[in-house]
Amino acid sequence: MTNRLTGLFAALFLTLATVVLAQEDSGIDYTSWEALATRAESTVEDGRASNAALEALRRDLAGWRDAFLTEQSTNAPRVASVQAQIEALGPVPPEGESEDPELAARRAELNEQLTRLSAPGRRAEEAFVRADGVISEIDTIIRERQTDALLSLGPSPLNPANWTEAMGYLKRAVQDAWSEMRRNASSPALRVEAQQNLPLILVLIAAAGMLLLRGKGWAHSAVERMRGATRRGTGVWRFVLSLGQVVLPFIGIYALTQALFATGMVGQRWTVILEQVPLWALIMLTIRWLADQSFNDDDAIATIPLDKSVRYRARTYANLLSVTFVARSIVQAMIEFDNIPEASAAVLDFPLLALSGFFLFRLGRVRNQAALAGGSEANADEGPFRMRFARLLGRAAMVVGVVGPVLAAIGYYRVGEMLIYPFIATLGVIGLVLVLQRVIDDLYELITGQDGEQSDSLIPVLAGFMLVLISMPFLALIWGARVADLTEIWARFREGFQMGDTRISPSDFLMVAVVFVALLMMTRLLQGGLRSTVLPKTKLDQGARNAVVSGVGYVGIILATIIAVTAGGLDLSSLAIVAGALSVGIGFGLQNIVSNFVSGIILLIERPISEGDWIEVSGRHGIVKDISVRSTRIETFDRFDVIVPNTDLVAGQVTNYTRGNVIGRIIVPVGVAYGNDTRKVERILLDIVRRHDMVLMNPEPYVMFKGFGADSLDFEIRAILRDINEGLGVKTEMNHQIVERFAEEGIEIPFAQRDIWIRNPEALVSRKQDAAENDDYVPVEKEKRRAASGPAFDPGNGGEGEGDR
Repeated sequence: MTNRLTGLFAALFLTLATVVLAQEDSGIDYTSWEALATRAESTVEDGRASNAALEALRRDLAGWRDAFLTEQSTNAPRVASVQAQIEALGPVPPEGESEDPELAARRAELNEQLTRLSAPGRRAEEAFVRADGVISEIDTIIRERQTDALLSLGPSPLNPANWTEAMGYLKRAVQDAWSEMRRNASSPALRVEAQQNLPLILVLIAAAGMLLLRGKGWAHSAVERMRGATRRGTGVWRFVLSLGQVVLPFIGIYALTQALFATGMVGQRWTVILEQVPLWALIMLTIRWLADQSFNDDDAIATIPLDKSVRYRARTYANLLSVTFVARSIVQAMIEFDNIPEASAAVLDFPLLALSGFFLFRLGRVRNQAALAGGSEANADEGPFRMRFARLLGRAAMVVGVVGPVLAAIGYYRVGEMLIYPFIATLGVIGLVLVLQRVIDDLYELITGQDGEQSDSLIPVLAGFMLVLISMPFLALIWGARVADLTEIWARFREGFQMGDTRISPSDFLMVAVVFVALLMMTRLLQGGLRSTVLPKTKLDQGARNAVVSGVGYVGIILATIIAVTAGGLDLSSLAIVAGALSVGIGFGLQNIVSNFVSGIILLIERPISEGDWIEVSGRHGIVKDISVRSTRIETFDRFDVIVPNTDLVAGQVTNYTRGNVIGRIIVPVGVAYGNDTRKVERILLDIVRRHDMVLMNPEPYVMFKGFGADSLDFEIRAILRDINEGLGVKTEMNHQIVERFAEEGIEIPFAQRDIWIRNPEALVSRKQDAAENDDYVPVEKEKRRAASGPAFDPGNGGEGEGDR
């Protein structure tokens, strides 16, 4: 007893030490968190903090929330182990019944351990919920403020009362910039500094000039040398060449701005402008590059295949949009630097907004009205998807180009800005996605030698899908979404969702997918080894081999699913009740599918039919081509496929003509005229059938005198063939030989004769006289017609006449 108590106290001590160490390692300072949470809740209740202050507070709360999300899994393995131990002790006895003292003590000890181990995770979960609630309140406040600011009616830029003040601010800004430049240029100290940096300035200016003037030619020469090394990948090298139109001029402009900074004569106002010049240059160069790639005269480069007559106009309007887009950024920088009031700022910015709307309208009209390259289609439904999408964007551009300036002129200037400039940026992002998709197709062609657009490979399609997904966050930011909104989506994604007592996160799904794919690949490798190496060395026939390979595949998929779910840590026990409820409805709705699935397994195990067998089911003949778990594919003799549910093959009647072997019997009917020697006919037919290579002599072929027909003496040739699949050809050859031998032996093959008797010939006398008077009398003669001697072999017509096994 003493040893048991000692072991009990030792276990308690180790458990407490584990809990303490786990809390110390967690790094969660709940005192600091409490202070931050209290301050955040007070700030939200007060509602007077600026958006910048709220965003900063939100970032702090989001960091704590991520820490709490990680902390919730503290001691999770140990908690699961203790819970399993408690379940192993069995259920708690009902009231009034006693439990073994040792079991009761152990149960109390484990419950205490479970409480202490679960404490950090539960506390972290409570803090997580609190942080998440405060973050949601902050997001609501910021969104409401943004909506109110966007929809507020401001001063109209068309109000003449604001023009004088706006022009005054513009004139003063220009004068201040000029005065600052003159003042710095006349400063002796700055002149000395410029003289000292003169070598560096000259080098930067020379480099900028060379890159701006000669960079494009250098890039073209380099790419031509690279392209000469291979015949494939022309599109990839063209793309590399086109990047030189952006990169080299950008480097030149950046070098030029650095040269101006090196003079030391740049004041505060010019510093603000020059610091943003490289960014403005990059925006303008990128838009011009995208316009060239989208509306290039070369069809192999153009991503939007407009008619060549309108591509120049489309490039022109896109380039003008790049100018107005950058000019608007320059005006905005001036407005922010000089703190120009809202009314004057609207007046200064409105001309650029109106020009942007006009150019956007014209570009949209070009896209909407232009036909496809090489055609004259006016209906968007007749063009490719890319062209239809371009025309849809064109219509949207026309609407935005009109509505945006109109709203800005009324006084809803922020709405006008939120329509025009984000739409221009959206067109740029879409153009970039199309260019990158073309590059991926060219790269795929360079690697595989197959055209990415014409091939059936999913790689270019999946790559395009990934490009669209990657562009979504950028489009969201362009249209006014906050970075915090995107991080919130990511946080929700990482958090996962609660299902019963289990939290399922994306990492769990990723683990399940990785394990499942790995095990599935191993299953496929095992199937390939069995099919090509192991099974051919056994005595199993082809049908048995296919059954073994299919069975291994199904077992592998089931095991991969179970192991993957277990490896992901997903506790599906909480889904047992839901699954039980759903199974009833699913059982009724999918009973046919389940029945076919079970029938497919029966077919694979019992193998009443195999691939390559000639079978008859539901009156249709054909060759079994594939047996799956749900259905079987049969190719008929007319060379079309029939999909037969497996239930019909198991529960219905199926005739298998080649099960186990291909030996089968054919019956060839023969008729001869009355008066011929029947013994001679029998000998001739036996000689013909015995001489054929496909006829087996054991059992020996037989000629049966079937009987006396209405027009002929009827015989039947009955023979066993070594391959019943050749029965049609064998019957055809026998019929040819029968005709030839009968002609040589003088045996007549009869044809049917019919006499027509007229019951009332006197009724035709008057008609005969009338017809003679009209010169159109045709005498009634005896009609003879020929009749076929017997039906032909046709496996596709129910096997009529082909005999039986």
